Amino acid sequence: MTQEESPVGTAAPASGKEPAPARRFRRDRRHKTLGGVCAGLGRHCDMDPVIFRIVLAVLAVTGGVGLIFYGFAWLFVPYDDADENEFRKLLTGRVDGPGLAAIVTALVGCGVFLSMLNNGGALTFAAVLALLLAGAGYWSQRRPATAEADPVAAQAVADAPPEAQAPPVTGAAPSWWRDPIVKDGTHSGGTGYFWGPPGAEDLTPGYAAAAGPAGRRAPAPPRPRGPRGIGGPTFLVALVAGLIGTGATWDDRTLSHSLQTGLACALVVLGLGIAVSSFRGRTGAGSIVLAVVTAGLLAGSAALPANISTRWMRTDWSPASVSAVHEKYELGSGVGTLDLSKVAVAKGASVSTHVQVGAGRAKIVVPKGATVELHAEVGVGDVQLPGDESNDVDVQPGVEKRVTLDPPAGAKASGTVELHVEVGAGQVEVSRAA
Repeated sequence: MTQEESPVGTAAPASGKEPAPARRFRRDRRHKTLGGVCAGLGRHCDMDPVIFRIVLAVLAVTGGVGLIFYGFAWLFVPYDDADENEFRKLLTGRVDGPGLAAIVTALVGCGVFLSMLNNGGALTFAAVLALLLAGAGYWSQRRPATAEADPVAAQAVADAPPEAQAPPVTGAAPSWWRDPIVKDGTHSGGTGYFWGPPGAEDLTPGYAAAAGPAGRRAPAPPRPRGPRGIGGPTFLVALVAGLIGTGATWDDRTLSHSLQTGLACALVVLGLGIAVSSFRGRTGAGSIVLAVVTAGLLAGSAALPANISTRWMRTDWSPASVSAVHEKYELGSGVGTLDLSKVAVAKGASVSTHVQVGAGRAKIVVPKGATVELHAEVGVGDVQLPGDESNDVDVQPGVEKRVTLDPPAGAKASGTVELHVEVGAGQVEVSRAA
């Protein structure tokens, strides 16, 4: 009896489970909203894609970093069922809509980022938020799994339509709705009435158990409720946090800084609420809308002039001589009046000053016989000059005027007054001394 020898070079079967292949970040085509980047990140990090959509939207409006990341990920990361990304398609001459949209998204993000370089607070907030998102994604990816089920397969099972089932059969006896009426008035089994007259529950087995009073079907049992949303408490906590942050900085900071502090506190609370609710299995649409609106308000508050104060003031400056004229006059918000009627500028001489008002009204009274060289800039508002017949305020964005006002006829000519007036939002009014 001969023994069979195993062929040389045949590997023995490996014992134990094979190591799972490393997951690679790919865009998700089936569950995408725009380019599939956030859906792919959610599947890669085992998190709700809504978290990535909200955080990237906030990063997009507070510094452009979200648009830059999304555009380049859309351009260089392929779909999960493809091997070629959009950038490679562009290099081979296949110019299509997704590739162009990815390039435009990245360019818009770069433009927003360059415009925010002078706003250190917004960039710091964007950097901290990006680090928090990266840390949450890394922790979620490394946390021990509670089940070996594939999340993609589980999502496919959840999205599949329910299987069709046959209607239940309550008994073997004839049913009044299944057995027809015979033409001569007789019938086979049941009651013979299609619409089920009174007493049908006594003839059809199981009918009385399934029907309520007066032959009506009993209501279906209540469906089990899912996890309870925390949108209401999150909104209240975010509102309180915003009020506390704004109130704490209202007296000693500018309006822009105070609003940014309060809105940033509210946005942090909303972000934490969305994250907690998504881990619990339910993310409300109301919290998402509130987070997006708060992020937009935060971006708008960052664009406010930095010198607008939180208090409305009325300030008068009345220098009595050329030497008493300051180089610059500033007011955060309110009405600032610079009266130069008592300043006697010698003929051939000049005096210059700069008036800056964040929000409100800047009134300048110039000497009667002086030549005025005016450079007025208003972010949103109007400029009123001597001789304007209309007293209506014509509100326009980006108003800038450079004019030279000669002394009126019959007035004794004197020197030159150089004025540079800046108002963030409001009105510039220049008038002659009586």
